[in-house]
Amino acid sequence: MRKIARFKRIIFHMAKTSWIERNNRKAATVKKFAALRAELKAKRDYAGLAQLPRNASPTRVVNRCSMSGRRHGYLRKFACSRLTFREAALNGLIPGVTKASW
Repeated sequence: MRKIARFKRIIFHMAKTSWIERNNRKAATVKKFAALRAELKAKRDYAGLAQLPRNASPTRVVNRCSMSGRRHGYLRKFACSRLTFREAALNGLIPGVTKASW
């Protein structure tokens, strides 16, 4: 993700849409198999769990920034990356967040 500064405006390039869509498909698969996974785990049927698709596991889903799609430097509280958080906070787009000074 590159930053391009143009006349006091910073434009963030999005992550590849294929990465974002792949993550959305993983989330849908997790949701689809959630009840079955819980049932198999309660029975301690690990052979049955092994037969499920790999993407049925919730650990396969990656947290991504809602604005840029970046996965590293993700802040859970704000659902965005550190870079987009900083820009949004400095522009006053996040209520209650101010720049620290002491």
